[in-house]
Amino acid sequence: MAKWERTLGEELQQLKREGRYRPLTVWASGSSTRMELDGRSVLQMSSNNYLGLTDHPELIQAAIEATRQYGVGSGSVRTITGTLAIHEQLELELARFKGTEAALVFQSGFTTNQGVLASILGPDDVVISDELNHASIIDGIRLTKAHRKIYAHKDMGQLETALKESAAYGKRIVVTDGVFSMDGDIAPLPAIVELAERYDAFVYVDDAHASGVLGKNGKGTTDHFGLHGRVHIQVGTLSKAVGVVGGYVACDQILKDYLIHKARPFLFSTSQTPAVAASCLAAIRVLEQSGELIGKLWDNAAYFRSQVQALGFDTGASETPIVPVIVGNPAETMRFSDLLLQEGVFAQGIVYPTVAMDKGRVRFIVTARHTREELDYAVQALGKCRAALSQD
Repeated sequence: MAKWERTLGEELQQLKREGRYRPLTVWASGSSTRMELDGRSVLQMSSNNYLGLTDHPELIQAAIEATRQYGVGSGSVRTITGTLAIHEQLELELARFKGTEAALVFQSGFTTNQGVLASILGPDDVVISDELNHASIIDGIRLTKAHRKIYAHKDMGQLETALKESAAYGKRIVVTDGVFSMDGDIAPLPAIVELAERYDAFVYVDDAHASGVLGKNGKGTTDHFGLHGRVHIQVGTLSKAVGVVGGYVACDQILKDYLIHKARPFLFSTSQTPAVAASCLAAIRVLEQSGELIGKLWDNAAYFRSQVQALGFDTGASETPIVPVIVGNPAETMRFSDLLLQEGVFAQGIVYPTVAMDKGRVRFIVTARHTREELDYAVQALGKCRAALSQD
């Protein structure tokens, strides 16, 4: 065995000793509230399929028709022969849906953040980021030569201090998640926008967990707070509530044109398959009539959170369908997740380095498709597993 292989093996053994090692879980059925795992039906409480659109008949039909018309692949990057009519139509519909001048689609939400941030920030600029922003934002910032300032989570005093200290820089960009994926809380976007306007900075919002969840028909955090025209860059995903895969930036036309020429993930990746683009387009049309569906999502989330809290569990700052149950110790957190699976409930344990060492949590994600009976079953399983864990 080569030295580098031994080093990797030692690190893996350390993960196992700490209870943080996890092999991939292989499911035998598609994304839904109940999924097949190792020959049994398991209640799924970790999926980002918020509205249950992954098997929506209109999305499936759109994928079939696009495959028949265009084939299974696009054959190229967007800047050569990979921009098909279905791609252009998707971007036009996304921009209209988001209320912006333009939109540009990437292969994932992760590459969207990488592509946009690395393109627009230079050595004379500064980016000011919430400490709990998503890894894709962190990695996107690392790809730039811009100066960096981090403010404590949702701390507007620290944000204002950072803005005051950044007067000498060129572009100043404040970056925040719309909904924070580990805690399920919402960014104080009105306060962020007011500070940015006061100090002449741009506002950049990543709505990965807000697209399809917050705002009218799931238009996102900007719509939720009525801030149209005051948020300069809106990033979203097509992989969660939208039910398919991909990412997008909703912005003005000049930024779109600039990114087409500068964003490396866009320039050097083959475009979405026709089926994916058509499914995303169908999803937008479903979202435009999704008031009842989104209402069910939020009713389910409020009900589940209240029942979990009634049992005395700590759900942190959750105010969305993301409901973490804070456990603390990494090994104990993963043990709790394993016990839940034994009870037929899949809820992913999340530990360091994704969250702080003492903030391990089992993260539940509630969807519009969950029934009250399923949510009640998950709550009962939580109570049983807590009792079992205390006896270990």
